[in-house]
Amino acid sequence: MRIAQVKQRRLSEDVADRLERMIRDGEFLEADRLPSERDLMRHFGVGRPSVREALLRLSKMGLVEVRSGERARVTRPTPQVVIDQLSGSARHMMAAPGGVHDFQNARTFFEIGLARHAARHATPQDLKRLEEALEVNRQSIGDLRRFERTDVDFHFVLAEISRNPIFMAIHAALAEWLLEQRRTTLAAGEDQKAFEAHRLIFEAVASGDPDRAEAAMREHLDYVARRYTDVVGAGE
Repeated sequence: MRIAQVKQRRLSEDVADRLERMIRDGEFLEADRLPSERDLMRHFGVGRPSVREALLRLSKMGLVEVRSGERARVTRPTPQVVIDQLSGSARHMMAAPGGVHDFQNARTFFEIGLARHAARHATPQDLKRLEEALEVNRQSIGDLRRFERTDVDFHFVLAEISRNPIFMAIHAALAEWLLEQRRTTLAAGEDQKAFEAHRLIFEAVASGDPDRAEAAMREHLDYVARRYTDVVGAGE
């Protein structure tokens, strides 16, 4: 029988796990104050460093808010907390061979779904906001820094139409992770082309035709991916 190495858990991990379970089971509700560090030390039979590390771990998970001189308060985790935790790993994945291509495929899959959903469910108010974002995008042609921001804003309105905070957080993360790609592709003259693609997406969504919206979004993102490959390849 081979000897297996067993990783020894830190005390702070055990404390964090048990506190997380207590929060999940409703022993501590949102906005409740946790017991003091001294009480937690006594309850779990650990030292102050273990308690503080456990609270820091829970803070990074979005489960508690820790402020100097105050007892930790239970908070509700947000989708953005999840995305922030993934950011470091995502950047490493993008740096790997084929990483940008994988993320581009994920973005295409995701945004096609948003476009189809918007075509089916956008209200008149949603369409007005999307049209306003399109107009701001048009006005920024010629100013690449501003166009870059309004480009992201236009796509974000599509995510907002879903009224799903997780979708909005994922979209914001994808936009951040692929920002370098967008900056690379928005060379001179490309902003006008991108705007025209956005216009076609808007018209498809406004028409209530999900197939047309999917085709417009797919063509737009496929072009961006090809353009990025061409520009990067030319620079090598």
